[in-house]
Amino acid sequence: MTNSKYIVRQPVKDLKGGIIGYEIQYHGENQAYSMEEGGNDFAAADTVYSFLTQNTGKALKGSLNFMTFTTTLLMKQTPKLFDSGDLVIQVGEDVIIHPLAMRFLERYNKEGYKLAVNDFQFSPRYFSIIDKFDYIKINFQTAADVSIRNIVELAHSMGKKCVAIGVDTEDLYQKAFIMEVDAMEGLWVAEKLFTAVHSSSFLQSSFFRLLVAINRDVPDVEEIEQIISMDAVLTYSLLKIVNSSYFALRNRATDVHQAIVVMGLGQLRQWIYLLGTGNGEEGIDAGQEEFLKLSFMRGSFCAALIKLTQDMPISQNEAYLMGMFSTLNYLIAAPMEDILADLPIAQEVKDALLFHSGKCGDLYDLVLSYERADWKVIGDLADSLNIPVNLLTNTYFNCLNEVDTLWRSLMETSEGIPAT
Repeated sequence: MTNSKYIVRQPVKDLKGGIIGYEIQYHGENQAYSMEEGGNDFAAADTVYSFLTQNTGKALKGSLNFMTFTTTLLMKQTPKLFDSGDLVIQVGEDVIIHPLAMRFLERYNKEGYKLAVNDFQFSPRYFSIIDKFDYIKINFQTAADVSIRNIVELAHSMGKKCVAIGVDTEDLYQKAFIMEVDAMEGLWVAEKLFTAVHSSSFLQSSFFRLLVAINRDVPDVEEIEQIISMDAVLTYSLLKIVNSSYFALRNRATDVHQAIVVMGLGQLRQWIYLLGTGNGEEGIDAGQEEFLKLSFMRGSFCAALIKLTQDMPISQNEAYLMGMFSTLNYLIAAPMEDILADLPIAQEVKDALLFHSGKCGDLYDLVLSYERADWKVIGDLADSLNIPVNLLTNTYFNCLNEVDTLWRSLMETSEGIPAT
């Protein structure tokens, strides 16, 4: 496997499923910015510093980022690449036992940065510094139950927030609730859906924007296509109706653009009003919103990655749909086999989503592995697809920036349009 550096972000969620921030993980160990055994701290710091200099203006702005810093990164003033409101400076034991590093942390704290200590231990060494930190992170995979309980009680008594890390199974997920932590992160947390969305539900502000777009004096088809493409359920619903017996197409429409052309703006307007009439008023909860956003990110990442490989049996549009449709079984609350059965998408896409097979399955698995920060699998799949590993991180963050930018726009409900 080619030696390369990857950076990925994973959600940190409160107990209601709301995202309080993101853990930024750096390839090396499971902990962000940890150095590989025998690695060079200064060389790694230069790599991280160079990347962050180029990317802090993108997806790492406007959200709370938990990032682990070595002593070298602290001394290089790396945290100052971020606004104090965007960053939680996270450190491990190697920093808390380093007198010079702790003086840097105190300085950053005075400048308004929040501080977190990773893998907190119930020992005197940690007790002496707990008052300096805002977040206490506890490794639920290694800490004993009695230790977890004592740490949580101590931290809460001092007004600190506790975050369970390493929550990779349902048992650990349930334990985090029992131990009354404030937030948690891990594979199970990232993939956990709290409530399924009904099949007629879709993102409410998508509907508002569609209403505005479709009722312009001269509707912009590209704008309409973009709005629909940003919502997995809208995309699914449009393809289903346009390929129904009502339209009796000789060749089935396979993407949003074709579906809009087939339906025409007049019937598309009627379809949008029909959706508005049938949609509930309660909106979506935090868990549902996260999966809608995740489907958009997967679609963008799949479409971007397919341009970096060769001899793929599907187009870039089909790759986008593969990523978009990967969450439909959660959004529509039906088995994936049933959802895909009548959809007019390439069989290779269906096989990838159902069986993770073929080159499309490798591409899909690469996207999933990057989400999970599964470093070895990322490298192996990238090599099998002949995707240069040195392009993965920038491609990921470019997609993330695009998704975040469009999502903020999507969240701005159009004024003057009453809810249905």
